[in-house]
Amino acid sequence: MTVTIYDVAREAGVSMATVSRVVNGNPNVKPTTRKKVLAAIELLGYRPNAVARGLASKRTTTVGVIIPDISSAFFAELARGIDDIASMYKYNIILCDSDSRLDKEVQLINTLLEKQVDGIVYMGREITEDHMRVFNTSNVPIVLAGTKEKSSELPSVNIDHFQAGYDATIRLIEGGHKRIAIVTGPFQDPLAGVERFEGYRKALEEHNIDFRQNYVISDKLTYRAGMAAAKSFMSLEETPTAIFAASDETAVGVIHGLQDMGKRVPQDIEVIGFDNIRLSEMVRPKLSTVVQPMYDIGAVAMRLLTKYMNNEDVDDHIVVLPHRIEERQSTTLLRDE
Repeated sequence: MTVTIYDVAREAGVSMATVSRVVNGNPNVKPTTRKKVLAAIELLGYRPNAVARGLASKRTTTVGVIIPDISSAFFAELARGIDDIASMYKYNIILCDSDSRLDKEVQLINTLLEKQVDGIVYMGREITEDHMRVFNTSNVPIVLAGTKEKSSELPSVNIDHFQAGYDATIRLIEGGHKRIAIVTGPFQDPLAGVERFEGYRKALEEHNIDFRQNYVISDKLTYRAGMAAAKSFMSLEETPTAIFAASDETAVGVIHGLQDMGKRVPQDIEVIGFDNIRLSEMVRPKLSTVVQPMYDIGAVAMRLLTKYMNNEDVDDHIVVLPHRIEERQSTTLLRDE
């Protein structure tokens, strides 16, 4: 049978109110009484009923987190940042994997709201009207992490993806390249698909480098997509001398695809990635990449959510964190003409 607060009170010889004060960390309990209550809790194996406590306080101290792919190193690092801050502020996490499916994302948001979570951290790709309809009817705060929506109504934490795409391309241009290809995300993805690509295009334009449509591949940012992109680019009559891949996993696929065709990186062709996941240091040559502070994005998003949940002042609901480029071995400092 389930052990109740009444059972603990009877075992310890105190009132249920005293047990409640001990469980909730109220300091106004004598040390000897606290010791008796804790001994009774341990003896009986009592566990406070989170549902009942939530009904009483109208809070569940639970936060829902939706990620597109639980196997992704990028989202795993984001989730770690969220969980660390949640633990610091005494919140529990319900982690949900949407499999990057729009219908499942909406379903998960509704499910979490039905479970009376106190807030939601959402990571996804495209924010549709269906998403916004659910977000706008939510009675709890929602913070976007690593994604954003067009109107900028919802709080979000990101880097400047346009500037990051621009900076990565400029890095290759400064290395002497004029034939620069890109593997970008699906154009439904506002960040990895659109903003990084637009940054790439702007960098070419500013340096009077012709934009070539056949140097652009838009695809899911996977290892296989990188392998396929390398093969496609190398089949062109005039092949690129550098490739910007909008994710590290894709960049590693590009490197391996090039190596399978006998190409040397960076001697024959340079490659730069995006995200700075752990894989970027495991591949050979080690991958030069745009450093996106994944852990910090998750941590800051969770801290922002706690502010909304606790009615704290929020200076800016749109947070943009800094990025940088990490130079490794897949690019050279100077390119010989």
